[in-house]
Amino acid sequence: MTYTSISINRKENYAIVQLNGGKVNEINTSMVRDLKNAFVDLDQDDSVYGVVLSGRPNGFSAGLDIVNIATGGESKATEFWNLYYEALQVMIRFSKPFVCAITGYAPAGATILALCADYRIMANGAKHVVGMHEFKMSMKVPELLAQIYAYHMGEKQAWEAIQLMKLYTSDEAVQVGLVNESVPSKNVLERSEVFLKQLLKIHLPAFKETKYALRKNLLKLVDRDFTELVKNDVKHLSEPFTQEVIQKFMNNLKK
Repeated sequence: MTYTSISINRKENYAIVQLNGGKVNEINTSMVRDLKNAFVDLDQDDSVYGVVLSGRPNGFSAGLDIVNIATGGESKATEFWNLYYEALQVMIRFSKPFVCAITGYAPAGATILALCADYRIMANGAKHVVGMHEFKMSMKVPELLAQIYAYHMGEKQAWEAIQLMKLYTSDEAVQVGLVNESVPSKNVLERSEVFLKQLLKIHLPAFKETKYALRKNLLKLVDRDFTELVKNDVKHLSEPFTQEVIQKFMNNLKK
């Protein structure tokens, strides 16, 4: 299969899926379609025993391409949200070891991609951050994203962080449970591969059954029909207030 927004590097018995679309790896329809298809294919490929998801050096993803999602019309927005949620679903359901190499900044929607993985290793550095900061633009955090965030941090801490519009450096993210390890940027991918190889030594059926047992509440979040979620998200983006916020944001980008 040909992908336009990701690349796949197949190693001996695992694969590295690298986000590779747009200037800052913005999450758009092309990328989420590619991620959905890639994780389905890799889960079904008996020659692949595990996956590392990575970004580019010093930059994992800047998050959702919210301008294009919000200004492209209802049909395109609906397509995006459906594919995004389906991508999250197949990544969370992925039955094999899955490590995320957070190679740099990964705010908002990119944070959620990383939280689909079994284990997260993040590059340290002041500009390398994760977290949900939608309130900076007076925009809601979509329900499913908020729930995935709260699964990892706990509802109380997640809600407090969202109100504070808190973005965490890698060391801070380890403390609150968003990532598992903080390492120098140059070592993120290598360390992620080393950790994945440790997981690959585990008998896959034992890994799979234990993974599903200990992530059952996370799996429940994506075990649903997304129709109403998508409708609500499309409606939110089409509201006059949200459109005004997006327009102001676009105007500031042009200055």
